[in-house]
Amino acid sequence: MSWKSSLDELRRRREMALEMGGADKVKRQKDRGKLNARERLDLLLDPNSFREIGQLAGKGQYDADGNLIKSSASNFIFGRGNIQNRPVVATADDFTVRGGAADASIIRKFQMAEQMAHELRLPIIRMIDGTGGGGSVKMLEDFGATYVPYVPSWEHVVENQKKVPVVALALGPTAGLGAARIVASDYSVMVKGLSQLFSAGPAVVAALGEDHDKESLGGSEIHTRNGVIDDEAADEAEAMAMARAFLSFLPDYAGADLVRTSSADPIDRDDETLLSIVPKDTKKVYNMRRIIEPVFDKGSVFEMGRHWGRSVITAFARLDGWPVAVLASDPMFLGGSWTARSAEKAKRFAELADKFKMPIIHLVDNPGFMIGLEAEKAATIRRGVEALRTVYETDVPWATVIIRKAYGIAGAAMSNHTRFQYRFAWPSGDWGSLPIDGGVEVAYRSELEAAEDPAKELAKIKARLANVSSPFRTAEKFMVEDIIDPRKTRPLLCEFIQLVMR
Repeated sequence: MSWKSSLDELRRRREMALEMGGADKVKRQKDRGKLNARERLDLLLDPNSFREIGQLAGKGQYDADGNLIKSSASNFIFGRGNIQNRPVVATADDFTVRGGAADASIIRKFQMAEQMAHELRLPIIRMIDGTGGGGSVKMLEDFGATYVPYVPSWEHVVENQKKVPVVALALGPTAGLGAARIVASDYSVMVKGLSQLFSAGPAVVAALGEDHDKESLGGSEIHTRNGVIDDEAADEAEAMAMARAFLSFLPDYAGADLVRTSSADPIDRDDETLLSIVPKDTKKVYNMRRIIEPVFDKGSVFEMGRHWGRSVITAFARLDGWPVAVLASDPMFLGGSWTARSAEKAKRFAELADKFKMPIIHLVDNPGFMIGLEAEKAATIRRGVEALRTVYETDVPWATVIIRKAYGIAGAAMSNHTRFQYRFAWPSGDWGSLPIDGGVEVAYRSELEAAEDPAKELAKIKARLANVSSPFRTAEKFMVEDIIDPRKTRPLLCEFIQLVMR
């Protein structure tokens, strides 16, 4: 009356599941330069921390007596694992089983993975390679009918975007539902040359008379520049490292406490380089990243979305060990002007920080919205106003440092002026409704036209305005809260984080 025979069958079924799509298909995956699904899980998660759920699910073949001949694995693997000793739900599409097609999948596994993350409030990482549970024409004939489209378990996908950190890694060509699952995330990565993403692939697009290969239609060069995907990795190992780094800054779920790490970086550290980074000549640019690096805890800065919306920098960092969201201008790209895409990027990042109750540090050098015909065509003012609304709607603490320019409506998006302004300005601060240099000739047209020497008169007017536009005049009227020595930026921001994290 022993259960040994059942345990033998259990062992045999588990061994078959570990074979995935079979030796030939696994080799083909390797020959393409890709890891298989189980290798990916090993690379992503802490060693020996993965406990698979639903390993026995698949498609069995039986003889006439009902004895198992072979069990073919499902093409979706998921379970519980750890990243930096914190529990997560990890999922991986197995391209070796029917190329990830829906007719080889078991939809309930996908549903359960999303539901597990939702109900247990765990971060979820989706490693997507293939259609990711999407449809295929062949399955319609097997089904015997077409169906009105719906997305199984999308309600859990929606809830997860509200409540837990969601990471998506595109690790191969993906379309349809797979592409949607990548985009429905807080953070996404594509691997250069290895992954492509599209609403429909080249064979379908050919019906429109367009001839593309996978890379030219949906490669990372496209989607990490247009804002569909956050970041581009050189290989799968880097993609996994990016996912782990991103998650290290976030709590396990919305409402959970932020995780503080130990830091040996002194909170009162001054950095002499900050005194000379911003040029006196307002026509010269500087590198904002040379300010970010020394202000925050050494080695803690993790930038996301570097290749799109480039006049805005979005990053996570730490102050005295506490995670913070860093929003900054990049004057090296379009002078830091907000384009439609950079406004969208700022909006999405502020929403992410607000969801996880992470304080925002805003380093400002914003000359305004981008102007010109192309900016108008891109609906820049609409995207900019949406970003401004998001800034005003967030509940998290903001600390703002005005590094240089803050002009117009875009400049006003530095923070919500109706709340207590935890704000500092550097002596290089330059602000107003519009740049003085651009408005003098218009505002003083009659005086310039009446002057004997218009050029000399213009120089005199600009000299007078230079005095009025001094940041110290603004401080006199308490319209900026404080002007600081740039070297004191880190100590003051550490003081801010200690106050708000009480």
